[in-house]
Amino acid sequence: MDKKLFFFDIDGTLTDRRTGQVVPSAKRTLELLEENGHFVSIATGRAHYKCRNLLSELGLENMVCSGGMGVVINNKLVKNTPLDRAEALDVIHQAAEKGIGVLVATDDSEKVYAQNDLFREQVGPRQEPTEYFIDPAFNVDEVADIFKFYLALPKEQDHLISEPTKFAKLRFVPEYTMCQHDNKKQGILDVLNYFARPQEDVVVFGDDVNDLVMFDKNWTSIAMGNAVADLKEQADYVTDRNVDDGIYNACLKFGWI
Repeated sequence: MDKKLFFFDIDGTLTDRRTGQVVPSAKRTLELLEENGHFVSIATGRAHYKCRNLLSELGLENMVCSGGMGVVINNKLVKNTPLDRAEALDVIHQAAEKGIGVLVATDDSEKVYAQNDLFREQVGPRQEPTEYFIDPAFNVDEVADIFKFYLALPKEQDHLISEPTKFAKLRFVPEYTMCQHDNKKQGILDVLNYFARPQEDVVVFGDDVNDLVMFDKNWTSIAMGNAVADLKEQADYVTDRNVDDGIYNACLKFGWI
């Protein structure tokens, strides 16, 4: 059996979106893949610190995270690249000039920093665990690294801030925008370089539009049965819904388990 490198999206692929829980047959499939000598990894846009517990729950040691700019191999963080500093500062200054609240993450944690509390005044708190540091003396221009930042930019005002070229403006809730890396494909390429493996050895599983970036014709791309139409169109194979043992069934069909 050819040994493959597998990369799995989390929400809607490994987990049931209704419950947030890992699909039991998916977890068992990951175990079987590793037993057969395959490399198995999460591939997620989430920050590294947000995924450690899930990695342990799944019994895995490998992960592409932080929108593709973070890589964990054998439980060691081997890469975690911040945003392009110049472009991040440009977008943050645009927001400040237009009176848009900004929260800045300067490291791999739930801490965010700002000169004022304008963000929460405009759109409320972040919809995830957050430790706020509001300090009038905070100067983003003096920060060494910017890993992501949040703009109090509702969907209808998105046009007020220009689109960056070296990272993405992403929206997971209507109230505000998250600026972070969005290139899971690059993380996969980094893993291939680490192990000196060819692209044709890669298999990816996903379900949503944010997985389009890692669906590449140089490797095998599998869409879940519950995936959006755009992803299914780009897939080499569409399996069953994730809650209907889609991951297990696909791996069984291709002889990987």
